[in-house]
Amino acid sequence: MPLRSGPPRRSNRRSFLRTATIAGTAISLNAASYSRVYGANSRLRIASVGTGGKGWSDLIGVAASPVVQVVGLCDIDDSAEHLGRAAEKYPEAKRYADWRQLLDQSGDIDGVLVSTPDFMHAPISLAAMQLGKHIFCQKPLAHTVYEVRQMQEAAAKYQLVTQMCNQIQSHTAYRTAVDWVHTGKIGKVKEVHSWQGGSPSWPRNIPRPPGSDPVPPSVRWDLWQGVAAERPYKTGLYHPFNWRGWQAYGTGQLGDFGCHIMDPVFKALRLTSPTRLTAEAPPLMPETWTDRATVRYEFPGTDMTAGSTLKLTWYDAVGARPPREKLGQIPADYELPGAGSVLVGEKGSLVIPHVAMPKLFPEDLYTAAELPTVDSVDHYTQWADACVGNGETTSHFDYAGPLTETVLLGTIGIRFPMQELQWDAKSLEITNHADAQKWITKKYRKGWEPAWV
Repeated sequence: MPLRSGPPRRSNRRSFLRTATIAGTAISLNAASYSRVYGANSRLRIASVGTGGKGWSDLIGVAASPVVQVVGLCDIDDSAEHLGRAAEKYPEAKRYADWRQLLDQSGDIDGVLVSTPDFMHAPISLAAMQLGKHIFCQKPLAHTVYEVRQMQEAAAKYQLVTQMCNQIQSHTAYRTAVDWVHTGKIGKVKEVHSWQGGSPSWPRNIPRPPGSDPVPPSVRWDLWQGVAAERPYKTGLYHPFNWRGWQAYGTGQLGDFGCHIMDPVFKALRLTSPTRLTAEAPPLMPETWTDRATVRYEFPGTDMTAGSTLKLTWYDAVGARPPREKLGQIPADYELPGAGSVLVGEKGSLVIPHVAMPKLFPEDLYTAAELPTVDSVDHYTQWADACVGNGETTSHFDYAGPLTETVLLGTIGIRFPMQELQWDAKSLEITNHADAQKWITKKYRKGWEPAWV
């Protein structure tokens, strides 16, 4: 049976709110409504769930807005590198280990930053949105395709301001590349190649080691595991960084970089969800992601593409690059960047490095004056401004949803190499592969089931 969004699942939500001790009534205020309620000079009160690593830079980035007041900090690790550092910088903010308790006492919170490992993005965001909180969420938006769609639906239902943190979208390099495509510099686009050729530092292709280690006094290991099945703590294997390589927690190389590298492609070509995909990858280990994969997507054509469909190929492996013969008018002596995209157009080819200014070929097609650059904007304060009614976000969940959906469908394809998966986005169904369809959602630890919309 296909997974459909359907009507609100009230029994699930009541069950979740009861077990999580979250109280309160969801409110429905859009950005303009917030502006009227708070006034132009009011503060946007935010809480951050996850304060180490990217959580720290997300918090610092959003808090740089003059409209922001940090009122809540939550992390399962109260060490100096995590909650301790954030508490020192924002001593007036309330501190929590459990995000459920933060939301239970969230009456003074307007927006929530979710900067946890991938598998906790949707459970926290959905619960917060159902309490009327604006959301700034790390990429990828969620851990499963079904969670992604729920995130979109919640944002729309509760009329909330949202932003996925694929922050390079707002950098002058990506914005310039999008502008050059939109202004016809390479003509209609015929095909796309995107890649990540770096070497991840997290685990790949390894079995789970036996035994367990003592949990550090600063870490609440049960809370860290959240919706995932329980497993023993192992020093350095999961928290605070290496979770990215484990299927239960992260989304591998494609999930970590796809929402960055494919983002200017989606923006430039106005892509939505793919209709089919085929992956090439070695067999997966039971619990970790692979060290190499190629995923071939087909999308519906748009006003920016040369045909009724568009082919996009993703490559990831150490040293991965697309075949030279596929790259149109890029000269043989041009060294491709270690990660990025090439858009092959009717008039020329555009290289979009990750992260550097785009390069257009043939080089004599335009003068420098005919290739203007587009200034950066602040991805973090853009969200804060939009929450109080000033402007809009550019990676809101209606946009970030199909982008993340594409990435996560690729991670399903990696599980079924050399088998075409046909995707019906409207019904949330892989129509030709019942086994692959099972990966659209997943099981959750008892008592931790998300609050579906």
